[in-house]
Amino acid sequence: MRLKWGVAAAAVMLVIVTSALLAPWIAPHDPLAVNIRHRLAPPAWMEGGELRHLLGTDQIGRDLLARVIYGGRISLVIGVSAVMLSATIGVLLGLAAGYFGGRVDWTIMTAVNVLLTFPFVLLALAVIAVLGASLTNMIIVLGVAGWPIYARVIRAETMAIRERDFVMAGRALGMSHGRIIFRQILPNLVSPIVVIATLQVAQVIVLESFLSFLGLGIQPPTPAWGNMLGEGRVYMLNSWWIAAFPGLAIFVTTLAINLMGNALRDWLDPHMKL
Repeated sequence: MRLKWGVAAAAVMLVIVTSALLAPWIAPHDPLAVNIRHRLAPPAWMEGGELRHLLGTDQIGRDLLARVIYGGRISLVIGVSAVMLSATIGVLLGLAAGYFGGRVDWTIMTAVNVLLTFPFVLLALAVIAVLGASLTNMIIVLGVAGWPIYARVIRAETMAIRERDFVMAGRALGMSHGRIIFRQILPNLVSPIVVIATLQVAQVIVLESFLSFLGLGIQPPTPAWGNMLGEGRVYMLNSWWIAAFPGLAIFVTTLAINLMGNALRDWLDPHMKL
């Protein structure tokens, strides 16, 4: 019963992921198809709405439901890919800092502190100004910006684990540093890595939407929840649905991921099972 919210959130995420994967088959219209004759059509349940445009249309007549479904593909791909990049960099550096200590630890932690004090928006502006706005560059920016949290957590856990008896025994047996790190220490860190990664996916989706809203992320006409919000803000007073439904999609997705992360934390924490 303690994990019921996590199970419900997992069911919601399954629906979201399935709809994103099957977007070409379940989307009612082409998300890029323009129909000026039906521009700013309200949702089907409002006066003037039509069933063929269930969530209405945007300022140039594109079907909003189709764009929300296709926008989920962009957000999920960026979220998962950026988190995988962040986790890879952060876990490797955290293991090195916690295991070797000394100058290695000082160098890595200094880099972490510098990156944490550097404004994220300036980093995004610098990278995108040099490389241009694209899906790959968005993943790079968000991935590079997210690794310090892994490095700090993994460093602290590694410093505690390296003093345990099984690690000391491995050293006494002449095991190499690589074998001790990846065969003995890393398997004991799977739980915090999974929990952090799950929660960070939601954060990355919000950051991607923020950058797209500012025009620094995925560029129109490619549908992404963030640039849909940016396009819809001009019409908030008269055609609220253009921005409301992408915003609702971001809210539901991030809420579901956070609930899943909390449930995973409780499930993987041995103290919660006592």
